[in-house]
Amino acid sequence: MERRDFLKHSVTMTAAAAAALNGIPVSKAFAQAPSASGKVDLAAIQGGEPGIMFDKAMEAFGGMKQFVKPNQKVVIKPNIGWDTPVERAANTHPELVSRIIKHCLDAGAKEVVVFDHTCDRWKRTYESSGIEAAVKGAGGMMAPGHVDRHYAPVDVPQGVKLKKAQVHELVLEADVFINVPVLKHHGGAGLTIGLKNNMGIVWDRGDWHRNGLHQCIADFSTVRKPDLTVVDAYRMLMRNGPRGVSENDTALRKAQIVSPDPVAADAAAAKLFGTDPAQVSYIRMAQEKGVGVMDLSTLAIQRIRI
Repeated sequence: MERRDFLKHSVTMTAAAAAALNGIPVSKAFAQAPSASGKVDLAAIQGGEPGIMFDKAMEAFGGMKQFVKPNQKVVIKPNIGWDTPVERAANTHPELVSRIIKHCLDAGAKEVVVFDHTCDRWKRTYESSGIEAAVKGAGGMMAPGHVDRHYAPVDVPQGVKLKKAQVHELVLEADVFINVPVLKHHGGAGLTIGLKNNMGIVWDRGDWHRNGLHQCIADFSTVRKPDLTVVDAYRMLMRNGPRGVSENDTALRKAQIVSPDPVAADAAAAKLFGTDPAQVSYIRMAQEKGVGVMDLSTLAIQRIRI
């Protein structure tokens, strides 16, 4: 896809966010409400390697023990959809996944399991993404997501288009669910962030595409809210998503967004990408369902430059 076509078909870029993408620090992209209590709703970090940025995010929140208690089972869901190397930015950065596992185990987690219902062949994708090696090296466990018997039917009471879904048992049984999307362009949804990354924990993604993708993403967001969303924006896929064609489609941003509020995380990430979050229908719809807050000016945001 030519750059002019990408700009034509992508959602509208705001002037402030466009400036952020052209060299202004990520912190300038977000309004911040002061918090008298010291409570942090969202951390926005820029300028470091993926692991170091997550370390700083956890410091802002008071440590992973705020989210993970001793002997709990943690499930981490990165984007591992594509049989491509890390330089293509189609998958979550393996260093970030490794560091999250370390923090969970240090907090006393009984076990940490990582999986995705991949789009490409799962064995090749787990390997080529670098995530399988990173997970094993950090003491976590990889689980396959391609077996239908591991998915259980659940109702979606607040669903408009999506009334039922088959959800992986790992997520349904987890004490703590951490969603770790990579921020990237997507031809159908405009952007892939956290709410859309949930498509990797259900069996029939095609049903969502057939029945209104944005509405189904928002409907499903009411089923299992992640305890923490960690948006990988170290290297962003700016066009030709979700797979990408070459490294020329990417931009090195060295940024990360972390929040227990999945809507806020997606809204902040959209602004970082250069998109007005109100123009991403699934973010707006999820807020309307009470899943989280899209208006970043109402939140206490810790902005960190490394």
